[in-house]
Amino acid sequence: MNHRFHTTATLASFAMAALPLAVQAQTNAQPAANTLNPVVVTAALAPRTANESLSSVTVLDEATLRRQDPVSITDLLRGQPGVDVSSNGSFGKNSSVFIRGTGSSQNVLLIDGIRLRSATTGGAAWQHLDPRMFDRAEIVRGPRGSLYGADAMGGVIQLFTPEGEEEGPQPRISVGGGSFNTQRVGAGISGKTGGTRYSFAGNHFTTDGQPIRRDGEDKGYDNTSALARVSHTFENGAEAGVLALRARGHNEYDGGENDFVQQVAGVYGELPMTESWRSRLTLSEARDESDNFASFGDSVFDTKVSTARWENTFIAGAHELIAGAEYSEDRVNSTTAYEETSRSNAAVFSQALLDFSPFTLQASLRFDDNESYGEEVTGSIGVGYDVDGRHTLRANYGTAFNAPTYNQLYFPGFGNPDLEAETSQSVEVGVRGQFDSWFWDAALYQTDIDNLITGQGLQFNVPETRIRGAELAAGVEVSDWTLAAALTYTDPENRLTGKRLQNRASQSIRLDADRELGEWSVGGSWVAQNHRYRDAQNQDRLSGYGLVNLRAGWQFAPLWSARVTLENALDQDYVTTRSFDGADYINAGRAGFLSVHFGQ
Repeated sequence: MNHRFHTTATLASFAMAALPLAVQAQTNAQPAANTLNPVVVTAALAPRTANESLSSVTVLDEATLRRQDPVSITDLLRGQPGVDVSSNGSFGKNSSVFIRGTGSSQNVLLIDGIRLRSATTGGAAWQHLDPRMFDRAEIVRGPRGSLYGADAMGGVIQLFTPEGEEEGPQPRISVGGGSFNTQRVGAGISGKTGGTRYSFAGNHFTTDGQPIRRDGEDKGYDNTSALARVSHTFENGAEAGVLALRARGHNEYDGGENDFVQQVAGVYGELPMTESWRSRLTLSEARDESDNFASFGDSVFDTKVSTARWENTFIAGAHELIAGAEYSEDRVNSTTAYEETSRSNAAVFSQALLDFSPFTLQASLRFDDNESYGEEVTGSIGVGYDVDGRHTLRANYGTAFNAPTYNQLYFPGFGNPDLEAETSQSVEVGVRGQFDSWFWDAALYQTDIDNLITGQGLQFNVPETRIRGAELAAGVEVSDWTLAAALTYTDPENRLTGKRLQNRASQSIRLDADRELGEWSVGGSWVAQNHRYRDAQNQDRLSGYGLVNLRAGWQFAPLWSARVTLENALDQDYVTTRSFDGADYINAGRAGFLSVHFGQ
């Protein structure tokens, strides 16, 4: 696989380099395509187009989500620029998302601005998020500790639920199923009436699953998700809204089963204090709950994160200043005897977005005071230069930190209460070419991490870790074709041993191609990654793999459509992690799914 991967990567690199040349003759004739230069809000806490954000950012819009119709959010993220995924099997099994070589606990997941994570593991339960509940994803790579606090070391991924932008009620229904006795059904309604926007939805997913160990038994999974979102804009420009998203289900895994709950809820109010000052207050709560029934005993892990965030935006001509404060509290209720079961964090932050065209400057600073691990100051500065209206150069420097989780500190036989918090310094240089019907983006970066927390048994700090990498992404919309490509190289090295950090692939390619054919659409994705190591000594090697996913759609009547997907079409046998006893956690082989949809 390694030789084939290098050969294919070289060919793909030439193909990506030639991609802009192939469409350059048509650039001036094409209308502006906002999907290729989308507005993002995660990178700078304020709306900026991708080329103005001074960040390495990938946006997966509603059309992309509906075309690919993934079973899991991780299927959508796999192979995106700078993103790696590993999982203990398919259909609801534990999954980890790595951004630029940093682990799940070193990245932030937001749902409509509300952070979702487990206080015990530190990471998000990606496997329990139904992709049909969202219509957009923003992937921001690089440290954002000065904006979002602890854990935003490798990047931030934000998922957005539908707002309801169309006048009048817009109902939608979907029914489908496929391999492994999988069934999916969903219904929702959204719309806008006057100043009120609303979105309500419910989805149910169930499957018999497949074995996650070779010659093992099928491991089933079911997930019922519900969403309620309502907001109102008043005549004076003030806005208020509420959000509730809940996923609840049952999962069978290696050695047991569990009942789980993933939930975010929030309420916000935003006021125009003056013509140039808006103030927003958000109160939110996120829950990660798991009742486990295992062969070695039952257990409960319930965590709750409550947050109050006050954010103020001041506009002065082309410049913008954001300042605010945040207070959060983690609480743990578990059958495991943790030495501590709660901790609070208070923070203040500010950011300046300055436009001295053709130069732009973004600078931010944050101070955190945590009840458990003390005070931390993080900051970032980014400089951009608009070369000719189409090419933007950027350079960024940022710091971040990652607090030890409850498991890392206190879990019996595993935790180490003497752990230091992880801290990092990152530098990045990049360039983006933005045209009407295509774009390309390239970045080089290096992240140095002090006190990286690791260990397959007792946790300990690694004095120095260095992660270097390069990313190249491109996208084209031309002649009914939508094409996207990404190349990622990552070198995550433990400087003490010179070995690669475990569970990380160092090279990946992702190619997506879709075409509209009147009432029909066809497309496919190819994702390939090289080998990774399960252990810190780089002795336990997991082979690389290449996946081909195919899809087709048919608009057979007004508001009615059908979609078919064939995941892992070549029936690749691939593994991204192993159990502690050395057994492979295998992922699903070839799987077909058919669904019928009504609505927009």
